[in-house]
Amino acid sequence: MFVALKLFVRLTRPLFLIGAALLYALGVGIARYLGATIDWSVYILGQAWVAALQLSAHFLNEYYDAPKDADNTSRTPFSGGSGALGTGKLSPSVAVLAAAVALTIVASLTVVIFRNNLISPPLLFIMILAFLGSFFYSVPPVKLATSGYGELTTSILVANLLPAFAFLLQTGELHRLLAMATFPLTALHLAMMLVFELPDYANDLKYEKKNLLVRLGWQNGMFFHNLLLLSAFLLLGGAMLFGLPLFIALPAFLPLPLTLLQIWQMKKIADGSKPNWTALTLTSVVVFGTTSYLLAFAFWMR
Repeated sequence: MFVALKLFVRLTRPLFLIGAALLYALGVGIARYLGATIDWSVYILGQAWVAALQLSAHFLNEYYDAPKDADNTSRTPFSGGSGALGTGKLSPSVAVLAAAVALTIVASLTVVIFRNNLISPPLLFIMILAFLGSFFYSVPPVKLATSGYGELTTSILVANLLPAFAFLLQTGELHRLLAMATFPLTALHLAMMLVFELPDYANDLKYEKKNLLVRLGWQNGMFFHNLLLLSAFLLLGGAMLFGLPLFIALPAFLPLPLTLLQIWQMKKIADGSKPNWTALTLTSVVVFGTTSYLLAFAFWMR
């Protein structure tokens, strides 16, 4: 029983849930910075909706990728699936049932959001986009994960729409600070997703999973990854020119040396060095997570 519970916790991908909670907090932090009074019951309601939707996406992705993931020999804590499904582990049917439960919770919480008169046209639009992007990331016939667009869709959903969702729940309207703070994170998140796909590249080719990295090719993918990292901090610098306060933006530059380390790691792999996938994926997660945290912290502290 304990082993099954441990496998189920692994199936939920808790590290990714923490990341989403951080981006949600960023959106609420921006609302607070702009003078909104935070309604904590609404905060919890929105966070629960996000977590349930995210869990449904995790479970469905695990189910549809189970055959490929079972053959993966390059799994890291952040890539290659959870490894919780398969022979001697949890049955794939567990993932389907868990996804159904999570989607039921999403539907129930959506009703609560409507009944509390929290819905505005932009919030409803974001909720619909978030559901479609999450559900069809893995589910046929759309299956964004193999279209070459799944990574961009997910990055926009996580880095842009999630903070906007949290902000709208508290304020009911959008603000330009959201774009200034989140567009750099979109670039960092997309770069992180490319890093996650690198250890699985050979396996994805074998199973003809035509994700973004497979479609680009590993060399072009590595170049695009480096370009995205540099673009993120250029976008952050540009945001300062358009009104993002210095005391908000400057702390977010602290991960820049680690970003340059990540680019160096990628270059070493491209030059033929033996890859340390765990170190590379961990660096990518820390760069994205630290930048998100520093932005959120700065908004909450002002």
